[in-house]
Amino acid sequence: MSTAFTNGPIHGHPSATAVLVDGTTITAIGGNDLAMNATNVIDLAGRPLFPGFQDAHAHPSMAGLELVSCYLAETPNDEAPYLQVVADYAARSDKPWITGAGWSMEAFDRGIPTAAALDAVVSDRPVMLWNADHHGVWVNSKALEIAGITADTPDPEDGRIDRDEQGNPIGSLQEGATELVNSHVPELTQEERIEGILAGQAYDLALGITAWHDAYVDPATHDAYVTLDGRGGLIGAVIGGLWWERDEDAEQIAEFVARRDSTPAGRYQATAIKMMLDGVAENYTASMLRPYLDESGEPTDNRGIDFIDPEDLKRYVTMLDAAGFQVHMHALGDRAVRNGLDAIEAAIAANGDSNRRHHLAHLQVVDRADLPRFAELGAGANAQPLWARHEEQMDLLTIPFLHPDAANHQYPWRSLLDADATLVFGSDWPVSSPDPLLGIGTAVSRTRPGSLPEPFLPDQRITMDEAITAYTQGSAWVGHRDDHTGRIEVGYDADLVVVDRPLETADDAFAASVDMTMVQGKVVYEK
Repeated sequence: MSTAFTNGPIHGHPSATAVLVDGTTITAIGGNDLAMNATNVIDLAGRPLFPGFQDAHAHPSMAGLELVSCYLAETPNDEAPYLQVVADYAARSDKPWITGAGWSMEAFDRGIPTAAALDAVVSDRPVMLWNADHHGVWVNSKALEIAGITADTPDPEDGRIDRDEQGNPIGSLQEGATELVNSHVPELTQEERIEGILAGQAYDLALGITAWHDAYVDPATHDAYVTLDGRGGLIGAVIGGLWWERDEDAEQIAEFVARRDSTPAGRYQATAIKMMLDGVAENYTASMLRPYLDESGEPTDNRGIDFIDPEDLKRYVTMLDAAGFQVHMHALGDRAVRNGLDAIEAAIAANGDSNRRHHLAHLQVVDRADLPRFAELGAGANAQPLWARHEEQMDLLTIPFLHPDAANHQYPWRSLLDADATLVFGSDWPVSSPDPLLGIGTAVSRTRPGSLPEPFLPDQRITMDEAITAYTQGSAWVGHRDDHTGRIEVGYDADLVVVDRPLETADDAFAASVDMTMVQGKVVYEK
């Protein structure tokens, strides 16, 4: 069966109005006469046809599970609405633990919620709720009791227990301290994990996302992906970021190799390793070259946390590169970015240029001296566009506590592109919306839809074409899929998206939606 899209415009081909698909492949690009060779004709009626969007950093398996749990992401950012959602969920759930995610730090004083508030709505069962950025949890007293967390419990090296003036745990845990409670949550079954992947996939396909990097794949999630792919249920093309346990050493590499090599060829590939180099700026755990400021604007002695010793990181990345893995690094602060680039440089020095396309994700602050190193080292600059805008978390919890040089050079996409870096876009869903159209609008405007705030560091805005490229060609490149996806070209996979209006301005992108998604010649979503 062949399908013709007619009455253009066709992205990347200004003079074309039609595309012909035969089976799974694009076979012709040209005028509307291509419809004569098709068994099925789709009239675009002026709507643009784009290559499928690809999300270079997301957690759809996790996000799908959250969609069917105590989901707070679409609740107004205030304690009272959150507690009402928790109470309603607890009333209809018979699970031994109440789990969920999506609360925002700006809803609470200094971003720290309390167990006492949760106790008022659920006291008989433990509650653990991840915040929107998944670097902290909100727990009730029952959860603290089960985990044995008291005033005498020391902070782990890679995290923090938030406490009152007497040293008692308040009810929020940051970074590695989250595992003190999370380790007690009952394990999910494989079918529950598959249900989560399917829910996340359906959400992504409706947004025109045809491929993604899952940036947190533990052994159980890996097995769920392999099982689902074997059943023929995985539609999107997925690169699994096998999770690096930062409290372990290089002995885990052998297990990664075995997992990758035993994965059947299909839509899921276990070819990447995800490493966390630091935390986030809002809780002062992002690894910075300059110290954080206190509430009066004075420097503190805190420069964040390096989750992996920089010298160990060089050794690990060199070994992973030699073993054929792509390394996908969470690097948010400028010191973490430098550590990541230094590790890639060490791997190249030891192994030669492997074209692994290692990439650093988030890049909230990049020291200006490190901007050209992305191109020099062939490292991908993996960015999350929705984060580059004025909102309470940025304005109240981030800017006041960063050194001015860092605060004034956040998410430096224009600077990265001008330094010839390969810019690739992802969402970090469920931390933020996976909608590429919202991301494109934000990258172009550095503002939010539906309001007219001052653009956030407007000198770092990029063009519409650059933003679309980052979500298509750029993310295809970092996934080693750029030879057959990411563009509309003859011989490429028919991974195509129909958007309901042309994208000329940021407002167009904010207002737009996806009408149809095609993956390898098959329509998998239609509005």
